[in-house]
Amino acid sequence: MNQNFSKFKHRIAGVTLLTTILISANASAGWSIKTLDDLGEGSVSASAINDLGQVTGSADLPGNIMHAFITGPNGVNTFDLGSLGANSLGSDINLSGQVAGSFMAADGGHPMITGPNGVGMRDLGTLGGPGGATGINDFGRVVGTSYTADGYAHAFITGPDGEGMIDLGTLEGDYNSYAADINNLGQVVGYSTNAYGSHHAFITGPDGVSMTNIGTLPGFWGSLGTGLNASGNVIGNLLLPTPEGDYRQAFVTGPNGIGMTTLGTLGGKFAVPRDINDAGQIIGFSTLENGEGHSFLFVDGGMVDLSILDVVVSAGWTQLSAVGINNNGQIVGVGKLSDDPSHLHSFLLSFTPDTVFNPNPIFRPELPLLPLPVPEPQTYAMLLAGLGIIGFMAQRRKKFNLS
Repeated sequence: MNQNFSKFKHRIAGVTLLTTILISANASAGWSIKTLDDLGEGSVSASAINDLGQVTGSADLPGNIMHAFITGPNGVNTFDLGSLGANSLGSDINLSGQVAGSFMAADGGHPMITGPNGVGMRDLGTLGGPGGATGINDFGRVVGTSYTADGYAHAFITGPDGEGMIDLGTLEGDYNSYAADINNLGQVVGYSTNAYGSHHAFITGPDGVSMTNIGTLPGFWGSLGTGLNASGNVIGNLLLPTPEGDYRQAFVTGPNGIGMTTLGTLGGKFAVPRDINDAGQIIGFSTLENGEGHSFLFVDGGMVDLSILDVVVSAGWTQLSAVGINNNGQIVGVGKLSDDPSHLHSFLLSFTPDTVFNPNPIFRPELPLLPLPVPEPQTYAMLLAGLGIIGFMAQRRKKFNLS
């Protein structure tokens, strides 16, 4: 064999090995994960994060009590926010560290707001029945849902610093509405339902004015709006009940809720988007082909499986469920740790601006081909009874489960 050719082959092999090592390192480079402190009982469930890295959510306390919490910047330390009643939870947090959420009063759930950095908690009142807050912007405008005196669930918006409460009503012909999120323009996103249980994602104009039906895509029966960013890019779910259960596809729209495209999945038939930042990066939860659920980051036109990142696996995290992302590449969520599988723990997963992503190819499962019966109105009426985003345990479960 020619000696020069032999040297050339060894050099090629060396370059190939080095390239492989670099690609592998880049795929994991820039990622870090930390566990948030609990409040004494072990389980802590994050809900949202602001651009300073302050996190809010709910944590267990001794005596079967659940309280809202806030962390310092970058998830350092965890502080009990207390409650105006038996229990409380934090649903969202703005740049000043104001937390919006709910507490359990004698007559049911009430929406609440805190001052900057979680100091002080104030009852926002309701529209006549139980309610809860789900979103807050940097001006302290809060959105959520409250039952009215006549028993309907309506989305609401407050003025700056939580002052005043305005009933946003519903889409034309609908009976109930649920607000999920708000941006700094005051655009509100959520969904509205009619007597038959059909779901219609909506977005409002600035300051909550004028509710518009975002619509759906062919083949689906409804849509849910679950979040939006500064440009009004809306995320949510497309719905199609099947004999095997709800078939859900994640979607994102263009600015101001115009246009709609599906995100695909990690190989299964179910995907739920949880949050979107101003760069259009989306985190959520998706099933694999085998039905197992994993968290994802939608970036560069595809999904990165967060549950199998080296840094996540080596730290002992399982059953990962990402729930929030800020504009600095910090992701919060809940999961279980191999050394303490009996409790839920919250994590702060971060990536740097130079992180190299290797998104999976987009998988868009075909719609079921079976003819599906239209449920009777009374069936939908029963479903409506369980739809709320107000209940404390429902709020908590939606952060960890697929429901």
